[in-house]
Amino acid sequence: MSVTRIEVKDLVVRYGDQVAVNGVSFTVGRGEHVTLLGPSGCGKTTTLRAIAGLEQPSGGSITIDGQAMYDASQRRNIPAEQRGVSMVFQSYAVWPHMTVFDNVAYGLRVRKQGAADLKANVERALDLVQMRHLADRGASKLSGGQQQRVALARAVAFSPTVVLFDEPLSNLDAKLRAEMRVELRELQGRLGITSVYVTHDQEEALAISDRVIVMNVGIIEQIGTPEEIYNRPRSRFVADFVGSANLIKGKSAADGNFVTDGGASLKVSTPHKPTGRETEVAVRTAYIDLEPRPGDNHVPGTVRQRLFHGDFVQYVIDSALGPLIVRRPPTNLLEEGAEVTLSFSPGHCVLLQS
Repeated sequence: MSVTRIEVKDLVVRYGDQVAVNGVSFTVGRGEHVTLLGPSGCGKTTTLRAIAGLEQPSGGSITIDGQAMYDASQRRNIPAEQRGVSMVFQSYAVWPHMTVFDNVAYGLRVRKQGAADLKANVERALDLVQMRHLADRGASKLSGGQQQRVALARAVAFSPTVVLFDEPLSNLDAKLRAEMRVELRELQGRLGITSVYVTHDQEEALAISDRVIVMNVGIIEQIGTPEEIYNRPRSRFVADFVGSANLIKGKSAADGNFVTDGGASLKVSTPHKPTGRETEVAVRTAYIDLEPRPGDNHVPGTVRQRLFHGDFVQYVIDSALGPLIVRRPPTNLLEEGAEVTLSFSPGHCVLLQS
């Protein structure tokens, strides 16, 4: 049995003269949760809808479980209802005039499932999202979080091969969104479902994914685990879009160090083979200490501004590298005007591809 459940190869989607997706390729393993992450207009939702069969690609191929769902060279395009995938939408698409039970049963009735199997599958799906006790409640009387759970239950009720999520938590408030992330991850793990998830929320992507695919203007910038994407960004876009990073300009030196525009020499980490043309390094705001540590890069600075954010304190530090942002725990607060020594390891000073 193949370990690859979805393969997207050289996918192109056009709207008239505009190319929305430009030669995108990736795979999703069996039981894997992969997130397409990027800003509005980057092509992530278009890619997801193409997998579902809701968009007509212009080129490339989409394979699910070894079967070609779309192949431009073969002029093959399997209809959405025959692809064995289920989709959870941003708007939930819960029918307010139906009960919770009937909402979840809808897809099973369309597939003409027998009454006994239908009841068992609906109750199983509702148990998974802890909603069985509300089976007879009208959907219009549910909270946003409850409606999202109903949408999830409906998506998994017929045991689909693949579940596709199109920004399913974006309509929830911040606290409920954080809670639902945990529930989604647990549910995906329990069911072992293969899923592709679309979001513009980098915190969400890092929290719930086995791998993250960062997209920008119709192409893939980087694919990796959440830790790889965060700690080893390859490009300026990834470093800037995912998490909070200081981007320091300069150039690579012959000794392997990085010489900043201000003349400082930094020891750096290189996640790719250097070309000698790199002009920036990224240092995450959370990886900078405000006192010297052995083996680190050391840069003197002065606290220009202190902002209290609750879980962390953000400092703006004037230094020879320019103004740097540093995020530290809300302990041992420093006053504005204090002299500090910025300290960050070479492993956290990442050379970016040009």
